[in-house]
Amino acid sequence: MPALLRPALTAFGVACLLSAASLASSGTAFAQAKQAAPAPQAAPAQQQAPALKQIALTDKQLDGVLAAQKDMDAITEKLPENTAPDQKVIGQLDGVAKKNGFAGYDDYNNVVDNISLVLGGFDPATKKYVGTEAVIKAQIAQIQADKKMPAKDKKEALDELNEALKTPAPQVENKANIELIGKYYDKLVAALGDDQN
Repeated sequence: MPALLRPALTAFGVACLLSAASLASSGTAFAQAKQAAPAPQAAPAQQQAPALKQIALTDKQLDGVLAAQKDMDAITEKLPENTAPDQKVIGQLDGVAKKNGFAGYDDYNNVVDNISLVLGGFDPATKKYVGTEAVIKAQIAQIQADKKMPAKDKKEALDELNEALKTPAPQVENKANIELIGKYYDKLVAALGDDQN
């Protein structure tokens, strides 16, 4: 999903979701690191975004996100990278969100952002919540141990991950969200991870 479509998502949230999704679905450490940090062009818009409004998630909301994702992807895949959608596209996204039980696209985005916050703290190997810092440190160790990765790619990946470590991770305010995301972990990584590539 183009970065400008998700104005409420913080750079940290993007890094969390991409980090978790890429570790779970990618076979190479470089792909993990490339996806772990947001695109440089998107950073200014994300830095100006308001802080994430944390909410207590429900099964109904997670089912709605999973049901909406295919239609959301169909709309957003047609958009050029890093461009703001026009009113027609926003209307289409709003319609998909409403069809799947959300008040609108902003409501849908807030739920996805809350999912991303929690999902980024899951260790993809154990599917247990360990916190975002631990996940990023594990990625760093994996890249450092990779003997096949070209030096230039390794340096770039490590720089991006170390930069992600400097971004303070918001604490998950609604601890019940961790258990709920754990229940839906595989489905969420499959649905949300694919649209981030």
